[in-house]
Amino acid sequence: MEKFTTLTAVAAPMPLINIDTDMIIPKQFLKTIKRSGLGANLFHEMRFNEDGSENPDFILNKDGYRNANIIVAGDNFGCGSSREHAPWALLDFGITCIISTSFADIFYSNSFKNGILPIVVNEEDHAKLMDDASRGSNATLTIDLENQVIKGPDGGEISFDLDPAKKKCLLEGLDDIGLSMAKIENVDKYEAKMAQDRPWV
Repeated sequence: MEKFTTLTAVAAPMPLINIDTDMIIPKQFLKTIKRSGLGANLFHEMRFNEDGSENPDFILNKDGYRNANIIVAGDNFGCGSSREHAPWALLDFGITCIISTSFADIFYSNSFKNGILPIVVNEEDHAKLMDDASRGSNATLTIDLENQVIKGPDGGEISFDLDPAKKKCLLEGLDDIGLSMAKIENVDKYEAKMAQDRPWV
């Protein structure tokens, strides 16, 4: 998993509330267990018309937002059924940070495990960031994870809270496997001791 330290990128405004995992990556695209390739179908029903052409009204199809790496989303982002494909699709598309007033618990947890930073802010700060994100290609935010600060295009700063363990995993690029491997010496010592103390196991 790639380390997340500082991100400066265009932020796309998506004020719609209750964007669920089926909207993020519809069920017909869940036939793969690969993490790559899912970005092509991210927000499929909103990004594309029935004939397969792009919906020009969808934010990520608009000039200035096609290369957005940050989404400023409405309340309760990632609700609905539990599917790890949702953060996979976002990451494959290039989205590495989502800012909202609230997230569904499972999506929130899955995001950290896949290298995406979900940031919870209060309604006042959310309104400021949504306004910043509405400036097109000038909607550049800087996410400083180490200092837990969001810097706006006009120089303003917004602080955010984050669980220290989750922050450490992102800063060091550690998923669940990486966390286990970081403790491999302790695991090896334990197994060696068990082999000596209980050779019949």
